[in-house]
Amino acid sequence: MFALSLFIIPFGMAFGVAAIESGMSVVQAVTMSILVFSGAAQFASMDMWSTSSYISLLLVVLAVSARHTLLGAALSPWVNKLSRSTRLSALSVLSDANFADCFSAFRAGERDVGRLVGGGLMLWATWVVGTVIGAFAGEAFGDLDRFGIDVLMPSYFAVLVLIQWRVEWEGMKTYLPAIVASFVAVLGLYLLPTGWNVVVAALSGGLVGGLTYGR
Repeated sequence: MFALSLFIIPFGMAFGVAAIESGMSVVQAVTMSILVFSGAAQFASMDMWSTSSYISLLLVVLAVSARHTLLGAALSPWVNKLSRSTRLSALSVLSDANFADCFSAFRAGERDVGRLVGGGLMLWATWVVGTVIGAFAGEAFGDLDRFGIDVLMPSYFAVLVLIQWRVEWEGMKTYLPAIVASFVAVLGLYLLPTGWNVVVAALSGGLVGGLTYGR
């Protein structure tokens, strides 16, 4: 995950800048990245940082992070073989990127959960480093989107999905659920709160697959 993690730094810088602009101190911004380690949830909370209660912030972070319920369920055949303390420690650094990497590896026969932990720690470290840079000097870099960095993560996930789809292709068994999930995900961007489009899309695709093709 090292190569990908380098591109996490600009995202961390963007959060550091947004956090300072929202009224957080450098210490608060960096501490949040260290403990929360969730770009989507942290960005979502910035809009409410100065005006909302702690309960409201908690609910927003919970809603945006609800997709991790699906990620954990997908990894359960492997991580549930670990002791509870080891399992919780490993999942504390779970993110979208190292989930995609590990899920493909586990399906291919890999059994070392250290891959999940190592990748997660690498992403976490670069996220924190990016936050520090952004909090101290991010404004000097201007709008980072002009470098096209925002297209990196969608491209990364698209490649992983296509590779896995090619390996496990079963005709309409995967074709129809994927179309439904994709449609719901895009539509949900405009109709649902941040993050919920992913959850609803995954459940919709699974429901279609279950109803159409049975267990």
